[in-house]
Amino acid sequence: MTTDKKFRVESDLLGELQVPQGAYYGVQTQRAINNYHISRKKMRDYPDYVIAIAYVKLAAIEANHELGQINDEISAAVAQACREIIDGKFHEDFPTDMVQGGAGTSVNMNANEVIANRALEIMGHQKGEYQYCSPNDHVNCAQSTNDAYPSTIRLTFIRMNKNLVASLQKLIAAFRAKGDEFKDVIKMGRTQLQDAVPMTSGQEFHAYANNLEEEVANLERNVRLLHEINMGGTAIGTGLNAAPGFAELCTKKLAELTGEPFELATDLVEATPDTGAYVSYSSALKRLAVKLSKICNDLRLMASGPRCGLNEINLPPMAPGSSIMPGKVNPVIPEVTNQTCFKVIGNDTTIMIAAEAGQLQLNVMEPIITECLIENLTWLPNVMDTLREKCIDGITVNKERCLNMVRNSIGIVTALNPYIGYKNSTKIAKEALATGGSVYDLVLEKKLLTKEKLDAILDPSHMLDPEEMVK
Repeated sequence: MTTDKKFRVESDLLGELQVPQGAYYGVQTQRAINNYHISRKKMRDYPDYVIAIAYVKLAAIEANHELGQINDEISAAVAQACREIIDGKFHEDFPTDMVQGGAGTSVNMNANEVIANRALEIMGHQKGEYQYCSPNDHVNCAQSTNDAYPSTIRLTFIRMNKNLVASLQKLIAAFRAKGDEFKDVIKMGRTQLQDAVPMTSGQEFHAYANNLEEEVANLERNVRLLHEINMGGTAIGTGLNAAPGFAELCTKKLAELTGEPFELATDLVEATPDTGAYVSYSSALKRLAVKLSKICNDLRLMASGPRCGLNEINLPPMAPGSSIMPGKVNPVIPEVTNQTCFKVIGNDTTIMIAAEAGQLQLNVMEPIITECLIENLTWLPNVMDTLREKCIDGITVNKERCLNMVRNSIGIVTALNPYIGYKNSTKIAKEALATGGSVYDLVLEKKLLTKEKLDAILDPSHMLDPEEMVK
């Protein structure tokens, strides 16, 4: 970020404005800086976002050069500037607020100005000498914000999705490792918070891993929708001011540069205001968040206590839990995961409303869609890494506690149904609840089964595998 106290004067439709002399951005970016103090989160805070727009501009300049629209000198300088941004340079010159009006025009012009001013330097000119390389006429040639911006944010989401999936796969592996570790720990399964039938802690943690594994495939299905772009549609999809063949060539260039299978939309007028892909992809993130939150609810329940709760598992102690209750330790990592998931779910609602708010040939609400999705794609990997490193990896199980609850549970009466019938099983369960007696003792007392047969039936290991059930 520039701290220059010297300024240069640039002008646009609204008149003249001072811009810091050393800044690579120009007058329209300066107006955005002056206008938008909303989220206080800047484009430069998200490297994938800045890199994505540089790729879009690089694809455009290469296509325009090949089509004879931009000369060799300017094309080479603009391409070099784009590649430098892709390599991580000049990101501090992208200071526009993530929440803004104008359908992303400030973002597009921020990139156009930075690239143009760096290209001017490369060609031996001064910043702001736009007669030699213009943000609009050269860097933005054959484009509009309305095709360059949505193509940029799609590439941004695609890039960030890779990090999300990597974090998710590590979390899945952590749950699977715990499933292996706890494979021999017998515990009571529950439905509606009531005793159900026995299972193992290993089965429970493997189920979490498999439950999240589904989300990898779901994310991959939905991210494919983001590969359809509208480059070359310019303002409303009619392609005004773009050279013949630009749309197809620019799309091809962007695919080659990024390694992503971008395709040109078949109807650019339809594609320009369409935000359906964002709605679908956001829904996939919401689905992941819902599952993560449910799993964290389970972890908090299973770790409840330690004396007066389930106390089946121990979560790693991460912080003192109370300013007044000595010795209390709270499940803070699952709690922060829950809260992150709530944020993702709320952002999905914002995205849905913003998508619906499109009018005629453009949806001007794409900046808030962008902010919400980038926020989700930042928070979710962060919280999944935190959950894995500070919670899942360190979970231990209270084996004896789990086994004792199985032995004392009314739920094991379910295993007796095939042998004494549902009616007798119900009577035994009801009497056990009323008297506090054990299912085991009541069955023997009423001579419904021999001790040998009962011991075999109620062996927890038999109940876990129906094929091994005693005949």
